[in-house]
Amino acid sequence: MNPYTIFSEIIAGTAPSSMVYEDADVVAFMDIRPVTPGHLLVIPRVPARSLAELDPELGGKLFQVGQRLAAALRESEVNCDGVNFFLADGVTAGQEVFHVHLHVIPRTPGDGFGLHARATSPQRADLDYLAGSIRGALQRNPGVS
Repeated sequence: MNPYTIFSEIIAGTAPSSMVYEDADVVAFMDIRPVTPGHLLVIPRVPARSLAELDPELGGKLFQVGQRLAAALRESEVNCDGVNFFLADGVTAGQEVFHVHLHVIPRTPGDGFGLHARATSPQRADLDYLAGSIRGALQRNPGVS
């Protein structure tokens, strides 16, 4: 794993950032390419390129801090009506910086942000088949919880 990313520089204090939150495990700062005003990133101090490399307790901490930030966004001048969390894991999922990071995106009516996908309606048998495959992967891999 190459731990170098711009996020490593932000954590080290050698790159500029608009810091919102810091503790021993994670930091949160303003995204420099926000999709809406107030868009934040929450990252672990210890670099992990993917969710598979991220300690599960630290992953939980990212979401706990994200939850606190969502409440703060609603109480701040951002004054949003809702919040989306987004975490891309892998190139195909849209990950561009290979240091796990949680986007905390404030939402207001008409803000122009949204997920655009084509939902499908699979048959129950297909859903059951995939559920069984996923259950089997969980059973074979004790590291997956």
